[in-house]
Amino acid sequence: MSKTSVSAVKWMFVKRFDSTKSCIEHLMKKEFVSVVTSPHVKGRTNKYLHEGNYTAHTKLAVWFGNEKHGISELAVENSTMCISIPMFGMIESLNLGTSSGIVLYEVAKQRREYQSKYRNSRHKGKRAEPLPTEMPREESSS
Repeated sequence: MSKTSVSAVKWMFVKRFDSTKSCIEHLMKKEFVSVVTSPHVKGRTNKYLHEGNYTAHTKLAVWFGNEKHGISELAVENSTMCISIPMFGMIESLNLGTSSGIVLYEVAKQRREYQSKYRNSRHKGKRAEPLPTEMPREESSS
């Protein structure tokens, strides 16, 4: 990642790596589980985006390939699963910004729903009352 939004840097941790190998080593050392995104990856557990469970691991790294070269073989070899966005039509490709937005929305949605039902690691177990996962809409008086 070479550029980030000015406001995005305020809300997320960004670390730049000079190589895929050094990134993988860092993630393994920190006990992250990696998943890659691609419409066609052989030799991995392949799942459609909505079929994956993104709450099973606390530390999750999601890899995206670029439009020109796709995902690296090294990233694929070090991942536990390959997820793809179901698409219909002649072309099975989206640009990086679109695909990352779709995938990260689904991951965040599932993790938010899970966190609304279950307590954090210090207070294990189900919550007595789940936290809201949607913002209430005000009724318009028309």
